[in-house]
Amino acid sequence: MIVGVMTAQLHMQGLTSLKQKRSIVKSLIGRLKSRFNLSVAEVDHNDNKTSAVIAVAMVSNNSRFINQQFDTVIDFMKKDSRFYLGQIERETF
Repeated sequence: MIVGVMTAQLHMQGLTSLKQKRSIVKSLIGRLKSRFNLSVAEVDHNDNKTSAVIAVAMVSNNSRFINQQFDTVIDFMKKDSRFYLGQIERETF
């Protein structure tokens, strides 16, 4: 069993409230869960209006599959114009 974990920092500009930020993050989390069947959650910067950190986790028997899925998830997030991606960290165990 191989576990893959990825964290990604999201940076949003022009937001004036936490409600706007949470709307964007909640939408992204829902889209990732439904499209890729992953575990996803906001894990840091919860009270910051302009940034968020989300974590993505998945389990597989093939580390190459996990890396391919993470690459696809990153490409998917890069296409979302509501935020831009900052630092991304990936690990497999």
